[in-house]
Amino acid sequence: MGRLYSVLFAAAYLSVVSTTTISDIQGTRFLSPLAGQSVQNVTGVVTAKIYEGSSGFYLLGEKPEDIRVSNGLQVFTTSTSTLGQVTVGDLISLDGRVQEFRSSSSPNNLFATEIASPTNIVVRSSNNTFPIVILGKDRSPPTQELSALDVGPDGFLSNPNNVSRIDTVNDELRPDRYGMDFWESLEGQIVTIPKPIATNFENQFGEFWVYGDWHVTGKNSRGGISITSGPDGIPDANPETVIIGSPLDGTKNPTTAVGVALTDITGPVVYQFGFFYVLPLTAPQVISRPSSNIPPTTISSNGNDPCVVTFGDYNVENMAPTSAHIPTVASHITDLMKTPDLLFLQEIQDNSGETNDGTVGADVTLKTLIDAIESVSGVRYNFTQINPVDGQDGGVPGGNIRTAFLYRPERLQLIPGTPVGGSLDAIEVRKDTKKLALSLNPGRIDPTNPAWASTRKPLVAGWQTRNKKEFYTINVHLSSKGGSSSTQGDARPPVNLPIDARSQQVAIVADFVASVLDRDSKAKLIVAGDFNEYSQTRSVFAPLAKLLTEFDEVVDIPRVERYSYVFDQNSEQLDHAFASPGIEKHKNKAAFEHIHVNSWSPSFDDRISDHDPSVGKFFVCG
Repeated sequence: MGRLYSVLFAAAYLSVVSTTTISDIQGTRFLSPLAGQSVQNVTGVVTAKIYEGSSGFYLLGEKPEDIRVSNGLQVFTTSTSTLGQVTVGDLISLDGRVQEFRSSSSPNNLFATEIASPTNIVVRSSNNTFPIVILGKDRSPPTQELSALDVGPDGFLSNPNNVSRIDTVNDELRPDRYGMDFWESLEGQIVTIPKPIATNFENQFGEFWVYGDWHVTGKNSRGGISITSGPDGIPDANPETVIIGSPLDGTKNPTTAVGVALTDITGPVVYQFGFFYVLPLTAPQVISRPSSNIPPTTISSNGNDPCVVTFGDYNVENMAPTSAHIPTVASHITDLMKTPDLLFLQEIQDNSGETNDGTVGADVTLKTLIDAIESVSGVRYNFTQINPVDGQDGGVPGGNIRTAFLYRPERLQLIPGTPVGGSLDAIEVRKDTKKLALSLNPGRIDPTNPAWASTRKPLVAGWQTRNKKEFYTINVHLSSKGGSSSTQGDARPPVNLPIDARSQQVAIVADFVASVLDRDSKAKLIVAGDFNEYSQTRSVFAPLAKLLTEFDEVVDIPRVERYSYVFDQNSEQLDHAFASPGIEKHKNKAAFEHIHVNSWSPSFDDRISDHDPSVGKFFVCG
């Protein structure tokens, strides 16, 4: 297939520039001041060749005084005869056309500056050496912001997003402050990443994220980089990390995981596929891997104390009756989560799994999981859930995923005397009773509201302990992040879809929470599940944060350890648990822990879910 690209500036006439330097071509902005022009006598040392795919080579010119200006550049060619004319270490001159390349299928990516259609290549000398930028010594990346265009109270997570574009503004680079500017100022240069540490698993192309031996923020105990907030309260975008791409010599990158230490990586800085990369000259080697032992929770159910309730939350990723990972999930619930009194589960499929046959019931799925738990723990759970309308709650076609509760009947029961809600029945707080009571148990929050189109409706349940103390739970699984743009893309702030839907969904949940607390300000209430959003996206969580407090805050978990998911360079928290003031009041008797059984897997294939479970406890008496 031919190489598809769009040229930023179409010109009826191509001006000819004599003796142009690489620094002249790169300039001090994202876009070249010479884009669309023909240039002559561009001189530099060949620093690397792209052997796999044969798409060109890299040149290094004289070092400029201005750190905003790169003196490296890719020369794009698919001509084997042209590639055969040059060798790494050759000092050459050439003519060509300056081009800003971006795939026509990726309009939200940045342009990459390059010389295309090289001609008149002259080798002036060979076996030349060239300087390599040692990151962390010669240059160090900034550690919080990606772009000056990420305006808004939540920085790169602000909403509205996609309000400006880098290629339109094309501002002067500020590599001392903004991460994208920093990597752009090194475009085409050869850099070395000393002592790299992987922050994620490799993707399907063998690419992975790292940071090196330089100052970083958000480093967690595993060696990953967590999304946190900076001293100014703006979310930290972790711009000090970079992707390692396919080695230029055709060797294969190793498998990685969070915290894997590697040998030094040397290669050119490039922009491709929506991110800044370093393409290693040859594949790095693994020096060490973290321990594969996952510590279990220190929180366990105490059958002798009815005033303390333990709970767990787990997105079990498309679980059907025939799912191969059911025994592993059962062992996680038993050995790592210590069979809590109550479990919030997400992504429970119907009894026929992904077969799209109209089935909506999930009793077989849940009983299969319950049987598996009992076989390894001796604990027998009951379940409660509400079937969705076929095909209306999103997820994999035919799966009808939903939220569900498992509970230990010797510890808890649903508050009796209230009917079970149906798929389209809206639960409400009753106004005709002397104390707090629900119209349905369990029930769904406003299930016909358009905000819940093609996504899961929150499941509400009221519970009673052995000593007749009551509490309430809301199990959520909000709309997923499909369709978002790269965090290092052209659109600023980055596109975060569907953030407006998630904002509406949180607001609807918050309205229901408010109705509970208006009826009883001391009510014990937990909202937990997969929110598909970071807590640092404060605009989304604002309505709920006015009413409830995250358990991480209640028990003061270190901010860098608040994560349940790894994606791109980040350890991030998509799964949350919120406590009402009635629970927070007794925070000295509360606990909460994240169990990183999947984020800390030794390899991507060893994970059984893309989410980590969590476990907590709270005091229900008083």
